Amino acid sequence: MIEGLGQHIVILGGGTAGWMTACLIAHRWRDRGVRVTLVESPEIGIVGVGEGSTPQLKHFFDTLGIAEAEWMPACDATYKLGIGFEGWSDRAGHERYFHPFPTALDGHTAPQFFYNARARRTGRDVEAHPDRFLLPARLAAAHCAPQPAANFPFEVSYGYHFDAYKVGAFLAAHATETLGVVHVQRRIASVERASTGDITALIDTDGERIAGDIFVDASGFRSTIFGALDVPFVSYADALFNDRAVVMPTAHAPGAPIPSQTRATALSAGWAWHIPLTSRNGNGYVYSSRHLTEAQAEAELRAHIGADAGEARHLTMRVGRVRDSWSHNALAVGLAQGFLEPLEATALHLVIATVEAFLDMVDQGGATDTVRTAFNTRIAARYDGVRDYIVAHYRLNQRHDDPTGYWAEARGVDALSDDLKMLMSTWFTGADMVAAIDRAGLARYYSAISWHCLFAGYGTFPDAARLTPPGADIDPIDLPKIDDFLTRCASNFGSHASRLRHMADHKDTV
Repeated sequence: MIEGLGQHIVILGGGTAGWMTACLIAHRWRDRGVRVTLVESPEIGIVGVGEGSTPQLKHFFDTLGIAEAEWMPACDATYKLGIGFEGWSDRAGHERYFHPFPTALDGHTAPQFFYNARARRTGRDVEAHPDRFLLPARLAAAHCAPQPAANFPFEVSYGYHFDAYKVGAFLAAHATETLGVVHVQRRIASVERASTGDITALIDTDGERIAGDIFVDASGFRSTIFGALDVPFVSYADALFNDRAVVMPTAHAPGAPIPSQTRATALSAGWAWHIPLTSRNGNGYVYSSRHLTEAQAEAELRAHIGADAGEARHLTMRVGRVRDSWSHNALAVGLAQGFLEPLEATALHLVIATVEAFLDMVDQGGATDTVRTAFNTRIAARYDGVRDYIVAHYRLNQRHDDPTGYWAEARGVDALSDDLKMLMSTWFTGADMVAAIDRAGLARYYSAISWHCLFAGYGTFPDAARLTPPGADIDPIDLPKIDDFLTRCASNFGSHASRLRHMADHKDTV
C-alpha cells in the first residue's frame, strides 16, 4: 500500500508511453503490493515511426536491468551521439553544426569553447564553431559507436534511434511476463467520477467497470481521462507554430554506413528528420500548415529524400501541455500530457522524467495536496524549459532562403519566456553565459554546452567584416593541441556498424 494512493493503478493506453509507465511503476512498487493494469483498445494503433531519444532512455533500460543486447536488436535500434543541424543558418562556416549529448569528457575542452565563443561575440576573430571543440561531433562524423575500448577512462553519453512500435511491444512483453502487469484489451466509452472529482472507474463499451485507485492517462491526443477532468491545456502555439508532420520510410543506400546521429535539416516551412534504424531510415517533415499544404509538404519531403520512399502518413499536432500533469487521482503521460515537436527528441525523456518524479515524490511525501502541487510545478517547469530551447532554434535561425516567409516569421517571434530573453541578452551583450545559466537553474534542462552549441552553431556573432584580431587581452587557445587530444580520444572508438553487428550476432554475451 502506497500512502494516499491505494493498491491498484490503472493505465489507459499502450504504446511506448503507456508501457514505459507500467514498467517503471511495477518495477518500483510491485513488492509493496501495488497492482498495475494496462487497458488499451485493440482497434487503436500506436504511432510506429522511427524515433530518437536522449540519454534518459539508457537510464530507463538500466533501471529495469535490461541489457542493450536484449532490446536493441529486437527494436531495430541504433546508437545516437546527438543531432546534426543542417541549413538552419546560411552564415559562412555555420551551415551545419552538431548538438552533442554533453559528457564528462567534454569538460576538458568546453571551457576553451566557451572562452572563444565569448571572445568572438565581443568582436574578436577567433575560432568558435562547436564542432571543433567537442568529441561527440568527431565521433558522429566518423560513424563511430559510443562504446570506447575497455581501458578508456571516460563514459560517453548517448541515446538511441529505434522503431517506436517495436519498443512498445518489447516493453509490453517485459511488463506482463516479468513484472506482473495485467493487460486488458477493452474499448473505453466513458470515465466514472466520484462526487469529490476523483476517477473511480473506466467504463467500456459493454458497460463493464475497470475500477482503480489511481489512473494514468496514456491515451494519446484523445486524452480520455484528462478530457473528462477538464484540465486546462496550455498552448505553446504562440511561439511554436509547427502543427503538422508527414512521415515516410526509406531503405538504406547500398553499402552506406549507418549514421550514429539524427539529422535535422531546415526546409521551406519547417524541418525534416532523418533517423537511421538497422532495417530502414525514418524520415519526416515537421511544418506549419499556415505556410504549406499537406500535398506541398509531402512533395517537398520526397524531393528532399531523393529516393524511393514508402507510403506517406500525415499527422496533426497540438503543441503545448496540460496545466497540471497530476489532477485529482490521475496522472497524464505522453501525448495526453503534452506535445513538443521532436526537434530535440524529448518525448520519451519527458515520460520518464514525469513518472520517476511522481514515484519519487510520492515515496518521499505521500499523495498529498502539497506533494501534488510541488509535482505539477516541477513538471510544468521542465516542459517550459524544453520549450524554450526549441523556441530558441527558430528565434535565432540565420536562414534567409525563405520562399514561404516562414523563417523570417520565426525570427520575429516575440512570445519568449523571461529566461530565454535573459539568455539572448546575455549572449549578445557579451556577458557570462555559464554564470547566467547557473543563476537561472537552466542546466536542469539544457547544459551550458547545449546552449553554446545552439548560439555558436548558427554563427550568431558579429559579421566577419567587423571582427578584429585578438589582442593581448585574449588568451590564445591552442587548437592543434585540442585537435590532437580529440583525435587520440576518438581512436578508442570503433565503427557503429561493427558494434551493431557484433551485438546482434552475440546478444547473449555482449
